[in-house]
Amino acid sequence: MSATVPAEDTASWRETLAGGRWPAFALIMLGIWLMAADALVTTTIMPSVGRDLDGYAWFGWATSGYLVGVVAAASCAGWLSDRIGLRPAMIGSGILLAIGCAVSALGPDMPVFVAGRMVQGLGAGWVAGFCYVTINLVFEERYLVRVFAAATSIWGVATFIGPLVGGLFADAGNWRGVFWLFAAQAILFAIAAGRLVPARERKPGAGGLPWLQIALIVLGVSALSIAGVVERGPIQLLLIPAGILLLAAAVVVDRRARERLLPRNAARFGTLIGAAYATYFLLLAGEVGFAIYAPAILQFTNGLSATQAGYVVAIEALAWTAAALAVAGSGAVWRRRWIVIGAACVPASLVLLSLVLASGMLVLVIVGGALLGAGFGLSYSFISRAVMASLDEDERATGSAGIGAVRDAGAATGAAVAGIAANLTGFAQGPTAESVALAGFWVCAIGVPLALLGLLAASRLARIAAP
Repeated sequence: MSATVPAEDTASWRETLAGGRWPAFALIMLGIWLMAADALVTTTIMPSVGRDLDGYAWFGWATSGYLVGVVAAASCAGWLSDRIGLRPAMIGSGILLAIGCAVSALGPDMPVFVAGRMVQGLGAGWVAGFCYVTINLVFEERYLVRVFAAATSIWGVATFIGPLVGGLFADAGNWRGVFWLFAAQAILFAIAAGRLVPARERKPGAGGLPWLQIALIVLGVSALSIAGVVERGPIQLLLIPAGILLLAAAVVVDRRARERLLPRNAARFGTLIGAAYATYFLLLAGEVGFAIYAPAILQFTNGLSATQAGYVVAIEALAWTAAALAVAGSGAVWRRRWIVIGAACVPASLVLLSLVLASGMLVLVIVGGALLGAGFGLSYSFISRAVMASLDEDERATGSAGIGAVRDAGAATGAAVAGIAANLTGFAQGPTAESVALAGFWVCAIGVPLALLGLLAASRLARIAAP
């Protein structure tokens, strides 16, 4: 990004899409749609999947397995786009996503379904990572407010359409059809990439791939996820600290490695990018339990259909969109304030949700979900803008792709931790009055300490970003 462009100079929509930038913009929005709709549709149909495949114990795995693939792919998106070119990389990501959707649609049992979700995650991780790379390559800092506002609007559209689509398929007893629908959209993305992405010069000498760090992250999240589906006992007690240690090792190794997974200062909490990445990881790790388990709990406690439960959970995404659009034009001082205020909303909402999710008090669940989404809406785009503006020329691709990698690593870790909490309550054997009451509390309460640490990181980020 050009250091000569004033931070307050925000381009108009006409300027943002001029100069041949609109094809890249259109493709980015399609990629964001695939990610947003997948999250909202899959959340809606998971109770039906659990019933059909006898897979309540695998709820956390269905999300964390997908996110393991996302993390592995997003981690190397910048490197891959440099090595083989952005256009062929984006085409391949769409094709791989379509293959993963087909495997999930055909899955006869939960292990095969989860395997399909992991392949979907690989494809989706590359789609998202390449979209971030494209944003950083094509759009200067003064265009970013418009680009992120449009991306937020796509999430808003997905908020309305996603639960409806997922609910219609689930209520009709045909949840597999959802994945065939997404396979078709992924093929459309691949075709669009071939037509809209200009050929760019490859960088075959741009360094190697940080295989060790990627492997440590995948193994760490996998260990936590496996701990959520094994029976209680010594194995579980070993897997949980092992997973945490593997994730910590990935950070330590990356800090000293020649080939880095993240920008050079990403592991230093005292830097802007280090504080931003910590905020991403911790806030997403804290909130994801609500999105995974709320639909099944609400169907049990309130007698909602899949569509109705999906829309209740989608309140989070709707509030995210509304809050982001409301503060998009904020000046530099308020951008820093919104980062902290938004981060503070996350633990506050999780405390409320832990108390009311399984209570049958639907209005308070909606309030809690809205507060949770608003927290991310107030802060997320400003964190992303701060990260991208801080990257120098040689770290643009790696740093922008790293946003998705860190975010999804946090969500994968949170999904695994929430899965452990839910299954320890007896939810793995299917929802009962007792297991739902306990799971409703713990899948949200266990995220509160993580979210509080995320608030600490956000406060640090705001102080560093101050002039």
